[in-house]
Amino acid sequence: MHPAPSVIFFSVFSGLGFGLLVWLGLGIPAVTGGSAFAFFTIAYLLAVGGLISSTFHLGHPERAFKAFTQWRSSWLSREAVCAVIALVCMAIYGAGLVFLGERWGLIGFVGAAFSLGTVFTTSMIYAQLKTVPRWNMPLTPLNFLSLSVAGGALLAGQVTSALLLILIAGAIQAVTWLLGDKRLSESGTDMASATQLGNIGTVRAFEPPHTGTNYLLREFVHVIGRKHSQKLRVIALVLMSILPVVLLLLPFNHIIAVVAVLAHVAGVIVARWLFFAEAEHVVGLYYGKR
Repeated sequence: MHPAPSVIFFSVFSGLGFGLLVWLGLGIPAVTGGSAFAFFTIAYLLAVGGLISSTFHLGHPERAFKAFTQWRSSWLSREAVCAVIALVCMAIYGAGLVFLGERWGLIGFVGAAFSLGTVFTTSMIYAQLKTVPRWNMPLTPLNFLSLSVAGGALLAGQVTSALLLILIAGAIQAVTWLLGDKRLSESGTDMASATQLGNIGTVRAFEPPHTGTNYLLREFVHVIGRKHSQKLRVIALVLMSILPVVLLLLPFNHIIAVVAVLAHVAGVIVARWLFFAEAEHVVGLYYGKR
């Protein structure tokens, strides 16, 4: 799949923002007044900024409001509904903390649940696609959720929780890559099944269907060399998990904390770029690209 910058930015930063909102909704850290305002500002900038960036990948951004109308059948629509409920609940909850010094626990829990639900629905947009076997497995939601909660813990300053959750997220990411590499071959989909010509003999590509490119090739067929893929996986794991854990084990200071956050975010961006770049859409079989 073509790794569009807008979708990468959306899935990474909205995940971090909603992950932080999950922790804030649970009352962690227990902040009020100006401190609460600072935490909620960071969370909303990440969550809302990510959601806005996702519209840049739409052919008609002005029609984005229609995403709310198909919640019975569309994970994209469910994501939109969950996001709005989460943001409204957390705005009310945050206002109580900032202006009144009051923690309305029930509203916070509801906001945290829908914040987590937003990340889950985002992941299901991809996990539901049988046409992309690498995504079509339970590890995809676990990958998104673990990174969101781990990043949220890091932004919330929960060092002990962040240490454990970042390691878990890194392990889930590694397993997702290892199992994902086998998904296309294990799906049983090949050129014969893609063209429906397998019943008459061995199928091979004689020549491309056309001489130029088209929308399908631009959006759904992106090929990355295995050597480059492996290097980027190592870079992603080092930045998103290993380096932050090492930094968090050092005596705490704010500079180290900022570097740990930046390293983690950079690693998640690399991992999310690979999430799209390595995804083998079965339409590539028709063009002899797999």
